[in-house]
Amino acid sequence: MRLLFLGDVMGKTGRSAVAARLPALREAWGLDFVVVNGENATGGMGLSAEHAKGLLAAGADVVTLGDHAFDQKDIVPLLEAEPRILRPVNYSKLAPGKGARVFDAPGGRKVLVAQVLGRVFMKQPFDDPFSAIEPVLKSHRLGTAVHAAIIDVHAEATSEKMGMGHWCDGQASLVVGTHTHVPTGDAQILKGGTAYLTDAGMCGDYDSVIGMEKMEPMRRFVTGMSKARFEPAGGEATLSGVYVETDDKTGLALRVEMVRQGGRLQQSGPAAT
Repeated sequence: MRLLFLGDVMGKTGRSAVAARLPALREAWGLDFVVVNGENATGGMGLSAEHAKGLLAAGADVVTLGDHAFDQKDIVPLLEAEPRILRPVNYSKLAPGKGARVFDAPGGRKVLVAQVLGRVFMKQPFDDPFSAIEPVLKSHRLGTAVHAAIIDVHAEATSEKMGMGHWCDGQASLVVGTHTHVPTGDAQILKGGTAYLTDAGMCGDYDSVIGMEKMEPMRRFVTGMSKARFEPAGGEATLSGVYVETDDKTGLALRVEMVRQGGRLQQSGPAAT
């Protein structure tokens, strides 16, 4: 199976890049399943119902969220009505929506997608991500119950993401980090056969401070005072993420490639190798 995961969509420029580029990438790379993190798609803070529908219409099979999952209030009823949008699995059990689901892929194949929030350096006291993801993987065995499994680890600390990668090794097709908006260069297949990338980066303008217009973040760094709201940068976006090919029999990864398409960053992806 050919899988694509795209990192945090940042504001209007990120949404526009996904809408403009994803349909062509699905065709050119023969993609079977696409997951997009929509955590910052609406003004850099959360995801509105309208923008969620736009990402799905652009070709995302599943949209994941993160610590800003409920920032846009109109997403709450959609989380209950639209199974293709996932919030983190280690939120309160009373929170709307689900953190893990199995989805259909071409050829009768099944794909598990789950998202979990890290706790290191994060502001809210989420449940332990390791004990939260373990029963999900055990109840959806790779290579038997599902043909592929994708885990989005929305976390600040690289160490926690790496720990999750090794925790899930052999039980997932892909473990990929989100949240920091900076793509890491450590795409690899772990010893147990799980593809891993510490952070997918963002789908946004990299002439920025993690996707935001530069002046206000720099002012706060220098003075410690705020003057205005953060606003997403509006230049051309780079689609950042990871491409994985899996073995349908085992669900394990056969190939992993970093993806950077458009914008300022050096281009990469399966077509470039």
